[in-house]
Amino acid sequence: MTITVGSEMPSGILRGMDSNGVYTIKVDEYFKNKKIVLFSLPGAFTPTCSAKHLPGFVEYSNDIKNKGVDEIICIAVNDHFVMNAWEKDQNSKGKVTLLADGNGEYTEAMGLAMDRSNFGLGLRGKRFAMIAENNVITHLAVEEGGEFNVSSAESILKVLG
Repeated sequence: MTITVGSEMPSGILRGMDSNGVYTIKVDEYFKNKKIVLFSLPGAFTPTCSAKHLPGFVEYSNDIKNKGVDEIICIAVNDHFVMNAWEKDQNSKGKVTLLADGNGEYTEAMGLAMDRSNFGLGLRGKRFAMIAENNVITHLAVEEGGEFNVSSAESILKVLG
């Protein structure tokens, strides 16, 4: 089942890395009493993701947070080592939290997985952006095909007003 506006965030685990090592986040607990922008992209170090999607959220992170957002989170079906290296490459620390959905289990729980085996990429997450308030999705924009329009930082800023 695919999540929609009004859905609660599914239960699941995402992983990150910091100076203390690997940590886990229980999503349904972590999102309680917070306003979070969560966006997903097909993969770290991929062309559109590295040139436009993540950099936009890094650039506009202060503007987004000034609209009452507690945290901006980026997820991808990559391991936490890759996401940590990408965080350094993109200079996103402190602006956007990068979390790994290594096996794609959380992406599948949201109903937003896609099979890219025909390109040698296996299971990936669709490109999307959402706003969740107190664990409930209040905005969800999923890109069609290879598009990059409705999930950009600029689009989220418009929704936030």
